[in-house]
Amino acid sequence: MTRSDLVEELAARFGQLTHRDAEFAVKTLLDAMSDALVRGHRIELRGFGTFSINRRPPRMGRNPRSGESVAIPEKRVPHFKPGKALREAVDARTPDLLELPAK
Repeated sequence: MTRSDLVEELAARFGQLTHRDAEFAVKTLLDAMSDALVRGHRIELRGFGTFSINRRPPRMGRNPRSGESVAIPEKRVPHFKPGKALREAVDARTPDLLELPAK
């Protein structure tokens, strides 16, 4: 599902919302979540999951082309942990996905 798919779904479910209002709502929600993560806050959506920031320590890597060592600096990366309800819902639907036709 893409961002525009999400906007379309929101506009379709709530007839009183125009497409522009649905787009604004999705943008506002995603911006608020991004800002919270940038500030180092944790986002918890009960039944869906938790967004947090993980720290990746600095390390020595290797350039695959030349083979020389490269220092990779510390990074902060977003992390998502699904909630119990989401895990169970996905698990209940898994057999449906296995029946997809082969390419």
